[in-house]
Amino acid sequence: MMSAPTQSFDETTATDIVIERNASCPDPRLREIMSVLVRHLHDAVRELQLTQAEWRTAIDFLTATGQICSDRRQEFILLSDTLGVSMLVDAINNRKVQDATPSTVLGPFHVEGAPTMQMGETISRDGRGEPLVVSGAVLDVDEKPIEGAILDIWQTSEDGYYDTQDPTQPDMNLRGTFRTGPDGTFWFRSIVPASYPIPSDGPVGRMLEALKRHPMRPAHIHFIVSATGYETLTTHIFVEGDPYLDSDAVFGVKDALVLPFRKHDDAERGAYFGVPAQHHETDVVIRLQSAHHTL
Repeated sequence: MMSAPTQSFDETTATDIVIERNASCPDPRLREIMSVLVRHLHDAVRELQLTQAEWRTAIDFLTATGQICSDRRQEFILLSDTLGVSMLVDAINNRKVQDATPSTVLGPFHVEGAPTMQMGETISRDGRGEPLVVSGAVLDVDEKPIEGAILDIWQTSEDGYYDTQDPTQPDMNLRGTFRTGPDGTFWFRSIVPASYPIPSDGPVGRMLEALKRHPMRPAHIHFIVSATGYETLTTHIFVEGDPYLDSDAVFGVKDALVLPFRKHDDAERGAYFGVPAQHHETDVVIRLQSAHHTL
């Protein structure tokens, strides 16, 4: 008995053959993802007329990306960030009602277990940098204060490094969690963050160099804000006037997140906040949307 003829695998049939081979996958979402991925990947190969040398370069790039990853570095997140994929996924999954604070990328330097701190304490554990007072409130989109909201905060040093990148910094430097009071307000002390390059000594850095793109991120402070009954918000505040606001390497800047960091020279005001006369201040209002919102 003769077996049924097999379909020839060539430029025109390749995509259908692979998708059909995956059709027995019992998970409908995985089957959908793989079908779309295969279709677009094959279309790109055909459109580019990819050479075998170029294909090998791509394989080597992905291999190097995996090899440089560690418990302190996630090169694949950097790759996703610099290709705009992280922000696109964020935009799709965090559609906001009007007046809710926009979200932005998490980034690769968040650390679980930042210390719980009291209102007004400083997250700077080495005292280096220009003193900063951050004050604000967490509200809902109807301007109602949210009591007990938790703010998980982290940022770079004055040199542009997170504590996980810099062995000279104390553990958990420039990290802390705070809880809002009955009126939804919070405040803490820190230092003015610095613009910094994302890690550029690996394959993602070499990709940016080949594309003639810089690796810089504008100065910012990270926030994850959570409260019962509300959607958790991952966002930043950016320093107004930073030279990299219009060319953030990871596309994370949104106009509503850019704030003035005002410079003060006032001994009485500094004493009130427990900082020197010369210091900076910024105010941020974070508006959370309900977990049950409808767009």
